[in-house]
Amino acid sequence: MNNEKTQLSRLGIAGGTFDPIHIGHLIIAEIARQEFNLDKILFIPTGTPPHKMGYGVTPSYQRYEMTKAAIMDNPYFEISALEVEREGITYSIDTLKELKKIYSDKTEFFFIIGGDTLLEVRTWKDAEKVVKGCSLLVYSRPGCDKSREEAEAELLRRNMGASVYFIHGPMLDVSSTDIRQRVMTGKTIRYMVPPMVEEYIYSNSLYRSGS
Repeated sequence: MNNEKTQLSRLGIAGGTFDPIHIGHLIIAEIARQEFNLDKILFIPTGTPPHKMGYGVTPSYQRYEMTKAAIMDNPYFEISALEVEREGITYSIDTLKELKKIYSDKTEFFFIIGGDTLLEVRTWKDAEKVVKGCSLLVYSRPGCDKSREEAEAELLRRNMGASVYFIHGPMLDVSSTDIRQRVMTGKTIRYMVPPMVEEYIYSNSLYRSGS
């Protein structure tokens, strides 16, 4: 991106560890793009995520490369190295501040998050500033407590002035955790991830026991 502010009206932000990125991430992003009339979806792999310090996250450059490979055939999808290049722990408020410097003052930001993440929003650093600076687009995961998510959304609207909307799409029971486990135990992940991501995982011996 050049120094001129990028002109977009409605920008979707798909942040995540993406360890690895899978078809669920891509389907939800595409549905959100169409349902909420977004100009672009910007995928931002995390650097050092504060909520996943308990397990050895795959190096950020590899997660970035997998994400880049996964989205390359969709002209509405882009990738940003903003968080992987940032030193220290990644916080949403810092990312939002940087995006506002890059994009036009007229750009509206939409963070795409899972229902489980919605339940954590109030614990985020400067949570109120985050939700006032962007809308939240929420997708429910299989087995979710929909009533709890809706109650949390209403609480954020009432107490923080948040704009929270739910994405209406299929609930796919695919997770990065399951994919890592399947690779470790020698089970197939075909069709769970894009072919180029599958190739990257095997050629770089990711998620193997002891790797």
